[in-house]
Amino acid sequence: MALAKEIKIGAIEVVTDYKHIQVRTDTVVKEDGVELSRKYHRHVLICGALDNSNNLVDTDISGQDAQVQQVCGVYWTQAIKDAWKAKLIEDKL
Repeated sequence: MALAKEIKIGAIEVVTDYKHIQVRTDTVVKEDGVELSRKYHRHVLICGALDNSNNLVDTDISGQDAQVQQVCGVYWTQAIKDAWKAKLIEDKL
């Protein structure tokens, strides 16, 4: 009777005009290769946040899965970052 736990990326979705990255992580527990349970966790990544001087500070994605980092690199263009920064500044007013 061998138990195994596997954590893997179940889905990566790009949502909103500002290309927020929604990640679903699946935790699968198996016994002798037969799935016993599966749990899901979701988190959302945004391209950055404003500092006290209204500069956009990029989100640190170094701890994310390589697939997630790749998707962020594709979608978080400078144009998207500039639009997100403008929205954040506008929302502060």
